[in-house]
Amino acid sequence: MNKTILIGNLTKDPDLKYVGEKGTAVCTFTLAINRPRRGDTQETDFINIVAWQKLADLAASYLAKGRQCAVEGRIQTRSYDNQEGKRVYVTEVVAENIQFLGGRGSGEQGQREEKQPVTGADPFADPFASTGQPININSDDLPF
Repeated sequence: MNKTILIGNLTKDPDLKYVGEKGTAVCTFTLAINRPRRGDTQETDFINIVAWQKLADLAASYLAKGRQCAVEGRIQTRSYDNQEGKRVYVTEVVAENIQFLGGRGSGEQGQREEKQPVTGADPFADPFASTGQPININSDDLPF
């Protein structure tokens, strides 16, 4: 099984690119994750995250430097030859789900203008917020 869940803060704004013939969206960013140690000290791990397609567009729209998020995904390793001809190995997390934490005002750029999400839905909207309209519930709809 290859599954990981991480919670941390972005070290810089996400980088969104479009690759391939079809222009598939890919978004990369790095999470800083504090790891407690014995005593009062802690270390920070910097984990590279990659999101693809619609998730990449959403991450680029809503995440910013300093923003906290939770990432659920899988660990992936790959390698390539750099310009000097040396083999470079990369370990990263391929995001399957991203939860935006801390609200809109979190992070160093909390005042930046938010872009519209690809789906048109606001991931921060409270689905149980009252619209001021009465709710019509038929007793046949209740499970008890």
